[in-house]
Amino acid sequence: MKSKAGLALALALAFSAGGAMAAGKTLIFCSEASPSGFDAARFVTGTDFDASAETIYNRLVEFAPGSTQIRAGLAEKWDVSSDGLTYTFTLRKGVKFHTTPYFKPSRDFNADDVVFTFSRFTNKDLPFNKATNATYPYASDMGLDTNITKIEKVDAYTVKMTLKSVDAAFLQNLAMSFSSVVSAEYADQLLKANKADQINTQPIGTGPFVFNAYQKDSVIRYSANPDYWRKGEVKIDKLIFAITTDPSVRYQKLQKGECQIMAQPRPADLKAMAANPALKVPSQAGFNEGYISYNVTHKPLDKVEVRQALDLAVNKKAIIDAVYQGAGQLATNPMPPTQWSYNKSLKTNSYDVAKAKAMLAKAGLPNGFEITLWAMPVSRPYNPNAKLMAEMIQNDWSKIGVKAKIVTFEWGEYIKRARAGEDDAMLIGWTGDNGDPDNWLGALLSCAAVEGNNYAKWCDKGFDDLIVKARTLTSQADRTKLYEQAQTIFAQQLPFSPVAHSTVYQPMRKEVDGFKISPFGLNSFYGVSLK
Repeated sequence: MKSKAGLALALALAFSAGGAMAAGKTLIFCSEASPSGFDAARFVTGTDFDASAETIYNRLVEFAPGSTQIRAGLAEKWDVSSDGLTYTFTLRKGVKFHTTPYFKPSRDFNADDVVFTFSRFTNKDLPFNKATNATYPYASDMGLDTNITKIEKVDAYTVKMTLKSVDAAFLQNLAMSFSSVVSAEYADQLLKANKADQINTQPIGTGPFVFNAYQKDSVIRYSANPDYWRKGEVKIDKLIFAITTDPSVRYQKLQKGECQIMAQPRPADLKAMAANPALKVPSQAGFNEGYISYNVTHKPLDKVEVRQALDLAVNKKAIIDAVYQGAGQLATNPMPPTQWSYNKSLKTNSYDVAKAKAMLAKAGLPNGFEITLWAMPVSRPYNPNAKLMAEMIQNDWSKIGVKAKIVTFEWGEYIKRARAGEDDAMLIGWTGDNGDPDNWLGALLSCAAVEGNNYAKWCDKGFDDLIVKARTLTSQADRTKLYEQAQTIFAQQLPFSPVAHSTVYQPMRKEVDGFKISPFGLNSFYGVSLK
């Protein structure tokens, strides 16, 4: 792998005068952070999914680019039994896995790969799972690990999955990044060589781009998959992720033509970007939410009065003005208002320092307490400047006697430690992954998600019973009633404080054609070309 200096030279040589790419076939994406790995099933963040699921892999069913609509993927078609418990998938023939220096497939994609992929979620005793000691938090958060009771290979191109209970969002879950299909043949080769964990560092998929190399905090290199089964969707020869953590530097590189697309712009730069004739900045309403999570297993955050006091003490309007700079809207519920089943009757707590002090006194803490407040090291659509937000919250909480120490880690470490419950309070957020309410209430707040994306470690039986039941219903109206009740319980218990929803802006150079903003906050490059 090249050094950073070598990368800079390579990127410089790739450009001709005016910043256009030589031959117009290499696209450079200025990404915001290093992925934790390339086995999509192990991760939960957009940074990881962009580098793996959106480039290297496919799924049985997929979301159409820029849409929440399901389209056929590695499954050409599927049938659902009348009781909603059995899904039979007819697989696509002639799909080839990537050929690389470290793996040369002897066969095409088939049912064995699907059975292996989903057995990783459901069978803890699978030899491959024991060899890697990996966990699959998203599958667990969505309940797939326990709800899929049987995965059967009917024949080489037919797979049948049986569920314990109806899951209204099952197909949407299979279209999500964590459900990416991996090669059973490759996994078997790695297992026999005692290198099972290599699946996370040297990935093999069927997707539009083939993994070439990765240097942490510097660069990821991909090449076009010459055998990609969606003919005409790969329109560039090379794809490079230039990992650039500072949004100001990403913007500078975009201006100079050192990348064609950049992730996560600073709100303060948007006006100048829009005025630059070399750039375009499409936008759309974000399907996201930034929030302050409270670890309810840590005292005194186990007391609802303390959580309510912290919420009342935060001047959210000031934060939205300073951090989002015109691109944020006040959040009230644990999901955005564009999500069906949003409870419109709930109201945001008003900023009230006196009331917050009274709540702390009621909780037996009239003089306040000390707390850690974790700030994300990366900018995300739901929080473009976590450092500034943390500083503003720190100042707000000091007015009620709460002394907050701001803590941060590298992004992968931040998520890992938060899942382990090391934080007191933390800044985090979510961009919806499949358009279903369960992806918010279940993934972020269910008892099943306590070891995953439920960073508050909050498990309320009344809340959980509602969302588990809603998952089994097929009527949207019936599900909505239960989700509205669940949101009311959330508002009473407040395991996290909703702060803001943001508009998503996607800066790119004018020569980029075919890029579509994902409603799920992902960056996909199939179908993208350079003029």
